[in-house]
Amino acid sequence: MASIRVNGVDLGVESFGRDEDPLVLLVGGATMLSWPDSLCQRLATAGRRVVRYDLRDSGESTTRDPENPTYELRDLAEDAAALVSALGAQTAHLGGIGGGGMVAQVAALDHPHSISALTLMSTRPVAPGPPDDDLPDHDHSAMASMFSRPTPDWTDRRAVADYAADGARLLRNDPEQARAIAGRIWDRTPTQETSVHEANQLGMVFSRLNCSPRWRERLGDLHIPTLIVHGGADLFFPAGNGRALAAAIPGAHLLIVDEMGTLLPEGATDEVATAMLAL
Repeated sequence: MASIRVNGVDLGVESFGRDEDPLVLLVGGATMLSWPDSLCQRLATAGRRVVRYDLRDSGESTTRDPENPTYELRDLAEDAAALVSALGAQTAHLGGIGGGGMVAQVAALDHPHSISALTLMSTRPVAPGPPDDDLPDHDHSAMASMFSRPTPDWTDRRAVADYAADGARLLRNDPEQARAIAGRIWDRTPTQETSVHEANQLGMVFSRLNCSPRWRERLGDLHIPTLIVHGGADLFFPAGNGRALAAAIPGAHLLIVDEMGTLLPEGATDEVATAMLAL
């Protein structure tokens, strides 16, 4: 673990592999633990320098007030491009998952000379909020069940892990994988403030960001190797969102993982790593 300062903030990073290998930079969604250790290790073993990082107001990055962010989606995209340079690379294969996938799309569009390839996982081509008419929205039954649950005591590690495992069942994710990730996120949260714990666990900062202007109409301008990974069982961003991304980006390769919800299951990391290495 380390910290790198870019654009006036410190971003928590973790590296796998050799510094001299081609860079794969993984945007947290919101924390770096959205990207499984096994995927990072598999890519590093294959000759990539993998760096995953926490977004602002999450994990070990600068945290001020995740309920009232003073930055925009474009600032997070600027952070990604600045990290490429700060890590001593000319370009990077950029990966983004969930809300981090939105960051990655904008970074690739706004900083084309810094991004050599793109992997977008469990995300969509529009900002948080109501989707375009042709994009499937969150599964309303699953969302009703998710958000009708009483919230845990965010300062109680076990309660938070149990809450994550219960939510995973509702979203067709592996409950034990979600429980383990939630515990690790809790351990890395630098304060006992409930708002910070909640933001780290749920990535709620994305719903509070200014994400304008739209970028979907610009996706046809991307001319870099692109992989779209989406879960066939995803109830949060149903798979039609991934298909729409693949249709919008010239030459994009679409990988639908049938058993996957929002989290990349451990059993699929080798398939996804192989597809990423092929870009």
